[in-house]
Order: sequence, then structure tokens, then C-alpha cells
Amino acid sequence: MRRVHIKEIADKLQVSARAIRWYEQKGLIAPDKNEENGYRTFTENEAWRLQTIISLREVGMGIPEIKKVLDELDAGDEQDVLYYLELQRAVMFSQWIELKGMIETLDRMIGNAKQQQELVWEDIHQLVDSAKGYRDLRKTWTDRWGFDRQAAQYDEAVLREPEFNPHQNYNEALDMTCQLVNPRLGERGLEIGIGTGNLAGRFLAKGIEIAGTDQSREMLRQCQAKYPQIETKLGNFLAVPYLDDQFDFVVTSYALHHLTDEQKLLALEEMRRVLKPHGRICITDLMFESAAKRAAVREEFQSAGRADLWAQIEDEYYADRSLLLKWFEANGYVAQAKQVNDFLHILFAVPIR
Repeated sequence: MRRVHIKEIADKLQVSARAIRWYEQKGLIAPDKNEENGYRTFTENEAWRLQTIISLREVGMGIPEIKKVLDELDAGDEQDVLYYLELQRAVMFSQWIELKGMIETLDRMIGNAKQQQELVWEDIHQLVDSAKGYRDLRKTWTDRWGFDRQAAQYDEAVLREPEFNPHQNYNEALDMTCQLVNPRLGERGLEIGIGTGNLAGRFLAKGIEIAGTDQSREMLRQCQAKYPQIETKLGNFLAVPYLDDQFDFVVTSYALHHLTDEQKLLALEEMRRVLKPHGRICITDLMFESAAKRAAVREEFQSAGRADLWAQIEDEYYADRSLLLKWFEANGYVAQAKQVNDFLHILFAVPIR
């Protein structure tokens, strides 16, 4: 097997010898070293490994993440390597959205200053605080419910009928969602929180192209096993891994209630961002009609001595339907609401301007 010296491989890969030594110090590569003169030599396999490191660095991956990818490559697990690449893409999309928000904030600062012909620092501080708030909302979401663990049994779980059944009318609701969206051939949709693909599969059966995103690696694996023709990407409501104006409709089912009220509104902004100008939104989820209705139901549960069941609801963030409808109205949508059962509602919104 032909071996090459560090200068030759540095020239070939257009990287400095110093960088190669640094990768060696970090334990990413281990070239042979002549004990007498200290010269390093590389085999073709080691050169390929170094080229892989350089490629991963080019897409912004850090040294700890690169080490994980190389370990999986050494173990022959390409699925785990793919996961790390998808995870890096999700991280970069989140960073891009954050940077995009910063630019938009700067544009508003400049626009306000030009309009008022002076810098109003109170307005600037308010804009900056608002932008920081959005960044914090994106960073604070975590999966407290362990969806990776639920993935393998999810399809069975949604059909069970426990004492308190948040998935009551599950299939009926998904059918209604598909009917409300009423997709036309040639349209392209996105499901956020696609899970195992139960809603997306209904669109696929109608010949509609649909993509899906989910924060759970295992949910996406289940979805791909059932529907390999669906494009899936690792991501979440707060940083949808697609560029602007990509879809004719966005749907989501049984997922939005894992966000706080503030995060839900940010998720709606993300849905609008990836939609084409006349794109429509359909949300099928657990929610209350209003804050007053939530309080009344809480009182019913507690009066009946079922604080344990109310705790199940409190563990998640059932939406206030009125807040979502208010957002739609404020952002130029006409929205209709359908109540399927005590907790399950469907909102369908179409832009009118």
C-alpha cells in the first residue's frame, strides 16, 4: 500500500500540515510516525479519513461530533453516521434562522431610524429584547416525553383506550384533517411532527407529495420503514429545516401541544415562513376552547377527585384555541375551528392577504 508524507497529503487536500497535526493531537487520525526523524506517513485509508474530517469541518461540525461520526464509521454503522449528518443539518438550520432573525431586526432598526430621522434607543432595545426572546424560546425546548422510546409502540399506543384517552377519535381526526386540506395533484405538503407517518400516509395515498420533519430519530426511522418514499428531515417546530416558500400546505397532528403557548406562536411563524404565499395550515391537536374553558375543566376534574388525570393534562401544554385563532386573524388568515371531542380540535387556516 502506497504511503505519502504529510506535505504531499496536505497539498493534495489543500489543508495545512499544521491542521493535520492538530487533528492528530485531537485523536482523529493516527498516522505512522518514524521515530528517528518524526516524519508522518499516510496510507490511502488514512488519507480518506482525513478528507472525511475536512469535509465535516466544512459543514461546521465540531471535533467531538466528528469523533462520534468516525467511531460509527469504524464500527460500520452507516445509519448512525447519517443521523449525525442530519443532526448537523438541523443545527445549521437553527443557526441560519437565528441569523436571519438578527438581520431582520437590524433592518427594522435601520428602517425606524430613517423614518424618524433619529436613533430611538428605547425602540432599539425593545427590538433586541424581542429577538433575544425568540432565540431563547428555540433553545429551551427539550423532549421531556422520550419520543425515541415511544416510537416502536406508537402506532399501537394511539389505538388503546385507557381511562383518560388523549387519542380518542384518532383515525377520524386524521381523516378529517386530510379532507379539510383537500390537496390537489401537483401540490406539495409538509407535516411537522410527522411521527410514524400516520397522517402523511393519508396524503401519500391520494398521490400528494408530502415531506415530514420530527425531532425524534426513532420516529423518523419508523416513518421511513412504513413510507420510504416520504422525504424526512430531523428538525422541530421552532426551526423547520426547509428554506422559505417551499410548500402549498403545512399540517401537524398531536404534536403542537408539546410546546408552551409562546413557543406555539413561534411555531406558527415558522409554518408561515416555509409556506408559499397562499399556503394553508391545518392543526389537529389537544386544546381548550379558551382559558375560561380550561379553568372549568380543571375544576370538574378536581371536584371529581381526579387530580391525577388533570396532572396528565398539565404535564403537556394543551393549547388555548382562542390564542391560536387570534394569531391567525392578526396575520391575515381566515380560520375555521372544528371540535372533535372534549379535548381534540382541528384548526384550518387560509391566508386572505
